[in-house]
Amino acid sequence: MLRNERARNLLYQALLLAMVVGIGWYLVSNTLHNLETRQIRTGFEFLGREAGFEIAEKQIEYQPTDSYARAFMVGLFNTLLVAVAGIVIATVLGTLIGVARLSSNWLLSRLASIYVEVMRNVPLLLQLFVWYGLFTELLPPVKEAIEVGGWLLISQRGFRFAWPAEHAAWTAAYWALLAGVVLAFLWRWRARSVQRATGQQPPVGWPSLALILGLPLVVWAAMGAPTAMEIPEMSGFDFQGGKVLSPEFAALLLGLSTYTAAFIAEVVRAGILAVDKGQNEAAMALGLHTGQRLRLVTLPQALRVIIPPMTSQYLNLTKNSSLAVAIGYPDLVAVANTTMNQTGQAIEAIAILMAVYLTISLCISLFMNWYNARMRLVER
Repeated sequence: MLRNERARNLLYQALLLAMVVGIGWYLVSNTLHNLETRQIRTGFEFLGREAGFEIAEKQIEYQPTDSYARAFMVGLFNTLLVAVAGIVIATVLGTLIGVARLSSNWLLSRLASIYVEVMRNVPLLLQLFVWYGLFTELLPPVKEAIEVGGWLLISQRGFRFAWPAEHAAWTAAYWALLAGVVLAFLWRWRARSVQRATGQQPPVGWPSLALILGLPLVVWAAMGAPTAMEIPEMSGFDFQGGKVLSPEFAALLLGLSTYTAAFIAEVVRAGILAVDKGQNEAAMALGLHTGQRLRLVTLPQALRVIIPPMTSQYLNLTKNSSLAVAIGYPDLVAVANTTMNQTGQAIEAIAILMAVYLTISLCISLFMNWYNARMRLVER
């Protein structure tokens, strides 16, 4: 049997699997024994108990009397908000800087290079402290807040700005905006299908803009076109009314975006350099100007090089958002830390953190892998 190569391989794999299972069983059983010996409660029933702590920023309704599960949901939505906004900003900024690094303008390319080198070589945590310090130290206190046009108040408490008063028309317009985005993507897909079939592409820009902006405006106007606004006003020791952009959120968003943008810039630059120079020369021969060459020829071909490492940067940004606890932003990690301190069930809280970040990372990877496969299919 041992002389058979296939049999040996199966035996070695079985022994390795048995070793891994044995180590796992020992660790789990030893942990459970120690928890029982120290009379430490285990299980996830604590999620149904009253949390009893306040969360400063929340995207969904939450009160201290709500459960720990609700508190985790608040932290999750806060994490998703900063991750999604950070990915969008970092992508746009990183692409612009990556293109600028290859610019023929000496000053522009050098400034882009300095930005990339500085941001990549300064630890992200330090950058978060710098941004947070700028917002909390340079901005005036609440009583001396800077007022801009009567609709924006700037202070150490953040940026408080006017916001439309609650009305069904705004909710409907929001859903119409989402529908417009979906319809714009469908229209773009149809335009490409027509182009592949006939060689002529229907207009994409103006119809997409009409769907994304026009549809919400029509719905908003049809439901009464409300214009009432919540204006921020001083009440007691703080402002009331409107919406607020806290210094913690602003510092975290800017820190993550500017830091990740430096890495994305290098990814974009590498992707552009990977495109054969003959493609650019052919585009020049056709009379395309610089912007058209970049948009229609270079970037579409560079995407096959850009997308895989770009996925890694999106994952890094999402996981780096856990540093929010250092500047007081109530993300998922901050909520988990408070929960651990109050309940003592650290294993369960950490397990929830691991499961959530794993799920988010897998979702990002699946989407980017699908998009990468889609781009390869289009290129053929």
